[in-house]
Amino acid sequence: MSTPSQSGEVPARSKRADALRNRQTLLDAAAAVFVTSGVDAPIREIAARAGVGMGTIYRHFPTRADLVVAVYRHQVEACAEAGPTLLASADSPLAALRQWADLFVDFLVTKHGLANALQSDSSGFEALHSYFLDRLEPVCAQLLDAAVEAGEIRPGTQAYELMRGIGNLCIGRDSDRRYDPRRLVELLLQGLRRPQSS
Repeated sequence: MSTPSQSGEVPARSKRADALRNRQTLLDAAAAVFVTSGVDAPIREIAARAGVGMGTIYRHFPTRADLVVAVYRHQVEACAEAGPTLLASADSPLAALRQWADLFVDFLVTKHGLANALQSDSSGFEALHSYFLDRLEPVCAQLLDAAVEAGEIRPGTQAYELMRGIGNLCIGRDSDRRYDPRRLVELLLQGLRRPQSS
């Protein structure tokens, strides 16, 4: 039996790892393009950013809806995984919450075009929305709890409330590209701060 080096073939595990990396690269590129250009951005723009041909994208994601849903799930997972990582590495729990909120804004800007991309498939949209809440609400709660315990913010804000508030601040981005919700999200987070005693 020949070894991979003798036959010139790449082992199956390596091929799977390459395919996974390629898919991640495509999803990262699509997410970045969706944030700046919306979910209706040309596929060629995504392909150029990912450094691949358009055929590669269509091979992984036959329809735009497939791509948008995959990006949505990818961003949910990235936000979920980022919470504990930021909490461990940021200067403070509030700094971690701010950084996480910034990632969440990027995700929400993409999410707002999701219903149109699914062409009014309300059951599919509802299932994704439930998945989003199940994955992200506990992460946001962990960040809030840590900031409360550190004495940086006042207690009493629920994760769902904060996520909903950030979401509402992101809505205007769909119709006005000049509007960047991040400044208002920062004001919202400042409003959570515990007043400093003089």
